[in-house]
Amino acid sequence: MGHRQRRRRRPGGPSQITAKLTIPFVGEISGMWEPADAERSAAWELYLELVTRVSVEELDPDEGFLREALSSLYTFFNTTREILRRYGPDVAPPLAPGHVSFGVLAVTVLNRVLRPLLAQWHPRLTAYESQRPAGRDPVVHERQWEHAEALRREIAAVRETLVSLARTLQEVANVSDLIDLPAPRAPRSPGSPEGDTPPPEPRGDSEG
Repeated sequence: MGHRQRRRRRPGGPSQITAKLTIPFVGEISGMWEPADAERSAAWELYLELVTRVSVEELDPDEGFLREALSSLYTFFNTTREILRRYGPDVAPPLAPGHVSFGVLAVTVLNRVLRPLLAQWHPRLTAYESQRPAGRDPVVHERQWEHAEALRREIAAVRETLVSLARTLQEVANVSDLIDLPAPRAPRSPGSPEGDTPPPEPRGDSEG
């Protein structure tokens, strides 16, 4: 019994937070969230899904692949539903007015944010992809699509929602920021102090 207790993740974090969720082209929902232990665990799982997928990464105009971004959002949709199913009613308790829960936030993102985007754009992009001539690069073909910029804008708006969700989940799960991680630093020679000159580069100069 005691062994099982020790293996469980220690609940931690704030007893209540004000949760805010941006909804593209609609506004935002907000409310007081008093998370139960099951909601904290579910929050960590969903947070991990968000920070390890393309879902919260910004698509630069000259980078990224709209198909990949849509597929990532589609996978995230299914994973979120699976987390809701697995944790069950404990993450969606009855609420007083002005309060929210993990279930409320997750289902709002699914039904008000992701479902409209995927229902509208997945079939349209699929239809355009089916017209790609043999031998043409898929990324080149996609960038020539007349609706590519409109889809890119909508994905960017959805990303805002997912980042706002991730921030809320991070606070409830009481974990560190895994979205804006510091960029890796250039390697230094072992034991080299901070201000020292870097190790000499191979001949051929700054390209190396």
